[in-house]
Amino acid sequence: MIKIMIAAVFTILTFSCTFTQKPFDMQSQKTSARHNDTGNYPLKQSEEEWKQTLEPMQYHVLREAGTERPFTGKYYQVKDAGIYYSAATGQPLFVSDAKYDSGCGWPSFFEPITEGVILYRKDTSAGMVRTEIIDSSSGSHLGHVFDDGPKPTGLRYCMNSAAMIFVRVDDQAPPLVRDYMERHASQVEKEAVASFLRDNR
Repeated sequence: MIKIMIAAVFTILTFSCTFTQKPFDMQSQKTSARHNDTGNYPLKQSEEEWKQTLEPMQYHVLREAGTERPFTGKYYQVKDAGIYYSAATGQPLFVSDAKYDSGCGWPSFFEPITEGVILYRKDTSAGMVRTEIIDSSSGSHLGHVFDDGPKPTGLRYCMNSAAMIFVRVDDQAPPLVRDYMERHASQVEKEAVASFLRDNR
């Protein structure tokens, strides 16, 4: 009888916690005021077209907001000088000077290459409240941003390798990147890329 009563109390407490517990808030307070995803992106494709142009893991991350397992991404330990571009569109996102080892298992950066290349939106999935980051050219999911990064920004842009294309400073950019830079990049993006390459060659 006592065992039954203990089991009943445990069950009640479990369900009580389940239904009253608020999502764990990991949202970036430094960027939450910038929630600026309007849903309008200059580069658009149907989901079927995205499936045809992206590899399966890229599609899962970029278009379905999936996440790689930690410590498995191909760019997690890369330390070479270069620029990280969106694997969806070729838009420049981060430079290697902003990359650091956060120990979290995913490529981490403390700031984007320039303002405007990343958009922010509230993400309440997986029982958490986080700040999702997407590329401004297509609205494709990149990862999340947190407030535990190094100076000067104090931010950690936690990225999926599958969401990016890394081009070393002395390597030729792939067609996707060249096409974006020639046809779609803003003047600010072009100047940021040119400045980094000039200083690192």
